[in-house]
Amino acid sequence: MPPLEALTAPRAAARTEALPEVLVNGRFYGQRVTGVQRYARETLASLDELLAAGEPSGARWTVVAPRGTPLPAFAHLRVEHVGRLQGHAWEQLDLPWRAGRSLLLSFGFTGPLLKRRQIITVHDAAVVRMPQAYTRAFRHAYRRLVGHIGQRAPRTLAVSQFGAGEASECFGVPPERLRVTTEGWQHLQRVTADDTILDRHALRQRPFALAVSSPTPNKNFAAIAAALGRLGPDAPCCVVVGAADGAVFRTAEPAGDTLVRVGYVSDAELKALYQHASCFVFPSFYEGFGIPPLEAMSCGCPVIASTAPAVQEVCGPAALYFNPARPDQLAERLRELFDDPALQASLREAGHERVQHFSWTQAARLNLAAVREVLQA
Repeated sequence: MPPLEALTAPRAAARTEALPEVLVNGRFYGQRVTGVQRYARETLASLDELLAAGEPSGARWTVVAPRGTPLPAFAHLRVEHVGRLQGHAWEQLDLPWRAGRSLLLSFGFTGPLLKRRQIITVHDAAVVRMPQAYTRAFRHAYRRLVGHIGQRAPRTLAVSQFGAGEASECFGVPPERLRVTTEGWQHLQRVTADDTILDRHALRQRPFALAVSSPTPNKNFAAIAAALGRLGPDAPCCVVVGAADGAVFRTAEPAGDTLVRVGYVSDAELKALYQHASCFVFPSFYEGFGIPPLEAMSCGCPVIASTAPAVQEVCGPAALYFNPARPDQLAERLRELFDDPALQASLREAGHERVQHFSWTQAARLNLAAVREVLQA
């Protein structure tokens, strides 16, 4: 008589194959890692952990990506490379062909235009609110694509309450089909800080503010330059991570060695800068969430942030705020923080408490909940 496991294994496999399929759009694994890709990678990794630990989903899961895209080894999720195309063409042609009637989950803004049974994630509406950052052709195409999918899809996700309102107002997503997820900071826990960057730039014994530079208008890096210029000889050192846009400082270049540009850095180097900075400055005009302030808080770095609605939603009472259109307010916040060690300590404690409200595991659970809703419907 054959062993019991030989009889039960085919039945279990048959039951699994009978479950509905959820496809995950893995195109993001071939893209440069920015905020959206960070969200996608970390949320999917946490989702895989939940499913491997026995979290019920009522589905079998497969991550699909273009050929040649590097995919991680998952504990529970299957992986497939499909199609012959790449990029946007793959997403619009190869992906819907493979998806068929399966539910498609995308952690980014876009998916196949003609597929109705899918879930996308609207991270912000910068293409509408900050049109100067995009070409006219891109703005029109993106608004049409996101709006068309969001208005027809059974569920659309947003990464914040503010973002949900933007998805409805700017892309026409029906509010009753919107669900809010979240983001996290725990990816930094896997990183060992690389302090050598402090020695390379003579920062180990020097108090400094930290900022992450970006040439996009909504990041508003010019406000930092203007604030430092207003402080004159009293300006603290400011360390700038990322691309250096010379045009930003054309009219407000701080004097002397106030500004230290370190260029692009690794996560390990960034963690070291967070841990040693006197504060982190986040001056954005517009955000849909804002991971960097959470990263800073998790490393014990006090945060000075703009009053952009999503930034306030994320940082809550754990940051000092300033109007992003008022560099003089930022200058005052910098002076206030550097002159008051007790304020720095208070913000560190508040930041530690604040980050406990956010996690990639919670993001995965909320995505899973939205998928269950669609499958059960």
